[in-house]
Amino acid sequence: MELFALEHRGLWRRTGVRVCAALCFVYCVLWGCVLDYQWLDFGSSDYAASVYNNHFDGYCMIRTYKAQAAACGDTMTERTLRRMVRDYNELGHPGLQSKADWVLAETYLTVLYPDLDDPDTFLPMIYYVDGAELTDFYGRRQQALERRLERERQEGLLTAADVAMLLEMDSRVETPWRYEWAQGWDYAVGSLGGMGRRTAPFLAFALAFVFSWEWHSGTAPLLHAAKYGRRKLALARIFSGLAFTAELFALVAGGRLLAQLVYLGTDGWDIPIQVTDPLAVAPWNMLQAEAFAMAFVFGGMIGYACLVMLLSAWGKSGVRSLVLALAIVYVPDLLEGYLPRWVQSALEILPLVRSANVIYRTDVYHILGRGVWAPYLLIAVPVPIALACVPLAVRQWSRRQRT
Repeated sequence: MELFALEHRGLWRRTGVRVCAALCFVYCVLWGCVLDYQWLDFGSSDYAASVYNNHFDGYCMIRTYKAQAAACGDTMTERTLRRMVRDYNELGHPGLQSKADWVLAETYLTVLYPDLDDPDTFLPMIYYVDGAELTDFYGRRQQALERRLERERQEGLLTAADVAMLLEMDSRVETPWRYEWAQGWDYAVGSLGGMGRRTAPFLAFALAFVFSWEWHSGTAPLLHAAKYGRRKLALARIFSGLAFTAELFALVAGGRLLAQLVYLGTDGWDIPIQVTDPLAVAPWNMLQAEAFAMAFVFGGMIGYACLVMLLSAWGKSGVRSLVLALAIVYVPDLLEGYLPRWVQSALEILPLVRSANVIYRTDVYHILGRGVWAPYLLIAVPVPIALACVPLAVRQWSRRQRT
């Protein structure tokens, strides 16, 4: 414990680590959350081409959006959809770029009522669709979901067993859907789910030199005489890096949740995720989706931190470790479309490569002949990765110190 405390204090004393933590908080919480709520995403717009021209009135606009949604009722049915369409047109087409739920209404029309689309106009369907034709909301939703799954089966992405599994999961979604203003929760869950990728560069900069820094500081010979031994020192260094990762997650996630409580409150936590994506199959509400996103990001950060420290233990060059660590997260995106599907799927299970928004998708991985829904696999994979990396890093660094 004493050795861990020494290593952890030593890690935080490094200027680069403290700068990384501060920049991560500024980027992920102040810029990527507070300013989004108050200005960039939820601020009112005068139809400007750039979000940077939005007004700094997000807090007030969120209350306006909630009031507009409350006028449509507390359940999502064809009646609610008709009211959305009617209100949008009576208000003089306020624009689909706002965070009001007009964009959800347009999504429902496009996905569930494609037969009402007018090919002779370039206007969104919400402008001209006849409300009287918006019938059988849940029947059309079921048909659209089955068509999508069948198309994916024909493309070889799903098997018949996968389709049956996803439909069984969807059968547990309660109808009619609870409805309140949903865009705020959609942003909260989606942005939190992608937070891991945003923290990846800061984790890489902070941890890529955990083992390689002593070669640059000239302290490597002293490590041979350390009273604790090489393996204990390596373990203490790894656990101090994991503690830093957990602290960074708590700093960022805590800041984002605080901002969410201030701007959104707790209203709407029990909205099913199908309100924001009508073809999602998970029987979860927004609070459950956010809890999954937090667990997904935390596990991904822990798994990624172990990979970064393994790379640091593998060689004397911290820069090389840093480049390789960044490549783990960003190279799969660059190679997307150039690799076989199975290779892309294998790369996507690496920590922080995908976001927690996978809960809205119907991706299935096949393990030993059984289909596993992608979110279940992706949230579990960082655990064995971390468990494998720790002993490898200890062994590699200890062996290197003998040379």
